[in-house]
Amino acid sequence: MEKMIITVGVTGSRISRQQTPHIPILPREIAQSGIEAVKAGASILHIHVRDPKTGLGTQDYAIFKEVVDRIRSEVDCVLCLTTSGIPGRNLAIEQRLTPLALKPELVSYDAGSINMGENVFLNPPEFLEALARGCLEKGVKPELEIFEVGMVYTCLRYFEKGLIKPPLHFQFVLGSPAGMPATPKSLLYLTEIIPAGSTWSVIGIGPGQLPLAVMGMAMGGHVRVGLEDNIYYSKGRLAKSNAELVERVVKIAREYGREIATAPEARKMLSLS
Repeated sequence: MEKMIITVGVTGSRISRQQTPHIPILPREIAQSGIEAVKAGASILHIHVRDPKTGLGTQDYAIFKEVVDRIRSEVDCVLCLTTSGIPGRNLAIEQRLTPLALKPELVSYDAGSINMGENVFLNPPEFLEALARGCLEKGVKPELEIFEVGMVYTCLRYFEKGLIKPPLHFQFVLGSPAGMPATPKSLLYLTEIIPAGSTWSVIGIGPGQLPLAVMGMAMGGHVRVGLEDNIYYSKGRLAKSNAELVERVVKIAREYGREIATAPEARKMLSLS
């Protein structure tokens, strides 16, 4: 079985210090947490950045650049920068495309709109087309983030129009309040409808993180863990760091017989330029 790529959702845009004291918020904290996760075995870092004053997500170029520069100076990894901003706050398209200027190898491509509590996370066609065109122009690969099945078909429409180039890489996000549940049936169905030759990874939100990670590795896919998606190591016990969550999945994968992909190996497996 091919090696397994581990992605880490380092911080997200909403989790507060009141929820967990271990969430990285300042640029140096985000960078350091990512660096530790890479040293623990991750090869891809999914990066949001936070406004140091409010603690909420921002698309500020200077903050992104500080985090990116700190990480690149310390470790070799694939950076996947977010284009979502703060789901529900719905920033302007040009703000959301800011990370493309830093020439990451991947950016998130949230492939449709979805309810988030009392708010709507808007990803309308004009945004998706602008992001797809921006990725083509900059030579950046979109990571196709899928919360529900219709988003796969949205991606396939842009693929057929030539705006997303093969091989496609999907990140299945399971267990969000208004998306597909974090169940084996959800993952099995999604993996069956993507084009042949695509790669995929799975995120389990909250308590779904470890079960979906184990299922993903058994199916030959790739996995994402991290404090953005799950702040607990076990019931009632907060995870102390992103590295701790990575170390656990590395241990399980090796017991199962799957070796962990390095950053150069992940680039080859995902056909990154």
